[in-house]
Amino acid sequence: MPQLSQRIGRAKPSAIMQVAEKAKALKAGGRDIISFSIGVPNFLPGQHVYDAARDSLSHDSGQYGSNRGSDALLDAFLKHIAEIGLTGYTRANCATGIGAKHVIYNLAEALLEEGDTIAFAVPYWTSYLDIADIVNAKIDLLPCPASQNYKLTPAQLDAALAKKPKVFLFNNPNNPTGMVYTKDEIYALADVIAKYPDTWIITDDIYNRMVFDDIGYHNFVHARPELKDRVIFIDSLSKTYGMPGWRVGFMAGPEIVAKAIVTMNSNHITNLPEVTTAAAVAALSGPQDVPTEKCAEFQAKRDQVMAVMNAIPGIVCPRPQGAFYVFPDISAYYGKSHNGKVIANDIDLCNALLEAKGVACVPGSAFGEPRALRISYTCPTPQLAPGLQRFQEFFAELS
Repeated sequence: MPQLSQRIGRAKPSAIMQVAEKAKALKAGGRDIISFSIGVPNFLPGQHVYDAARDSLSHDSGQYGSNRGSDALLDAFLKHIAEIGLTGYTRANCATGIGAKHVIYNLAEALLEEGDTIAFAVPYWTSYLDIADIVNAKIDLLPCPASQNYKLTPAQLDAALAKKPKVFLFNNPNNPTGMVYTKDEIYALADVIAKYPDTWIITDDIYNRMVFDDIGYHNFVHARPELKDRVIFIDSLSKTYGMPGWRVGFMAGPEIVAKAIVTMNSNHITNLPEVTTAAAVAALSGPQDVPTEKCAEFQAKRDQVMAVMNAIPGIVCPRPQGAFYVFPDISAYYGKSHNGKVIANDIDLCNALLEAKGVACVPGSAFGEPRALRISYTCPTPQLAPGLQRFQEFFAELS
């Protein structure tokens, strides 16, 4: 029998989806489950998005579309990013994909030869490691524990870039921690990046509209405009507009990179569907009241979650200022027991929490940090307080 490729042997199923599926199975079996696991925004876009999608169906051309993305979509995206200070880009600097994950995968294929190095901070979004493994890149992990607020320091970045990685991948606001780099922090990192001209910089900033406490969103290009010729900005409809299932991702960067992604699309997907494109244009160009209201709602939920994290002895949880996650270090409880079961690590703790209290969280080891777990607080508001109460009760019962 013929064999599968070595590449597929390096691919791993999403740890986040595995937790979500386990929670779903328990719920189907009659258990009362509150899920803090999957990172979906759990709101729907405005009515104008659905109206645009329906209208596109009534005018469907039935033809292939652009490998890059339609002019209307690219123009809407360009206007969208100009609002956060990313100006001077044209359609030739942009490309689209079936979600940001697809764009990042295409970038890995386009920028990395086998054996090239990609560097990124830990904790990381779980797919970064998997994508790098699939393309057989070397991976330089830069540990950023809770003791340094899960943030990369200029000294760490300097040491990493001195080793001349082909790509540095940066995520701000961050998944899984919810941490956001301040203007001063971004500018300090940009000064380091400017010293190393041979490294591509990918900024995965899909939560850029979900920033709290008026600290604002900042990019390396804001700090150092000369970096524009090697910084690749990633965005998506999924989180901002409550449209994860619509699968629309974007990049803006150097023309040579955008052209490479267009070539990849021509061989992978051809184009985004016409109805999805129409919905995306409407989301980007239409009223922004839904994402604005949801950002304020998530900030209030963040405060509610942090009040509980701060009330549990031994938990260390840096205060996030964006996205919709908290990432508490719960390692002080390792070695303790719940109902006679010893909690040796994050996986044990998450399994015990799910079985005992019906609360689903993702083990931090899925993100490279086994001392922690991730809470996504996008569940329906009426479920948040009961879920947090169960969470607090669980830790009180550990002995």
